[in-house]
Amino acid sequence: MDFKLARHNMVESQIRPNEVTDPLLIDAMATLPREAFVPEALAGVAYVDEAVPIGNGRYLMEPMILARLIQIAEVQDSDAVLNVGCNTGYAAAVLSKLASAVVAVEETAELAATATEKLEELGIDNVAVMEAELKSGYQKQSPYDVILFGGAVAEIPETISRQLADGGRLVAIVQRGDAIGHGVIMTRFGDTWSTRDVFDAGTPFLPGFEPVAEFQF
Repeated sequence: MDFKLARHNMVESQIRPNEVTDPLLIDAMATLPREAFVPEALAGVAYVDEAVPIGNGRYLMEPMILARLIQIAEVQDSDAVLNVGCNTGYAAAVLSKLASAVVAVEETAELAATATEKLEELGIDNVAVMEAELKSGYQKQSPYDVILFGGAVAEIPETISRQLADGGRLVAIVQRGDAIGHGVIMTRFGDTWSTRDVFDAGTPFLPGFEPVAEFQF
């Protein structure tokens, strides 16, 4: 398979037509080998416009959804970024091309090891993969200018939103119950957090962030 052509087609048919205009973001997604971050048997579908299963009930987020989240976060080259649920490291790799430093949190040991290996193979040295509980974020290196979730969440935990720096931006796909999901940006101003829905989207939930079933008689 011609992966270079597949990347080009992904950018031209999925990324650019969906309000993604940041040239550094587009360049990152046009050059990073997304196929390296999925199981070898699924390399041929690495660039399709849907979430790709990577094992253990986890998924690589759709390219368009990831691009739009990063676009609305307006990542700067001086930013410190927290990637909650980095899976095999693709989103962290994209973020590494825009930010100063990325802390990528993954609670599954196998995925954390894979992400570390893939990032090292690509010579990316400004990402630190930390094995830790996703719901806790990574307080030790906070505050962060940008926080990105690598899957859908029913709610944004206060534990993580408080790790934002003043003026920081948190982006995620928020999906409550059976309602349609939304690409959301949360911004911190001092002790005030402002949340805004930007676009409609759905993607598989991160483990532990699913909606809590309501009690029914």
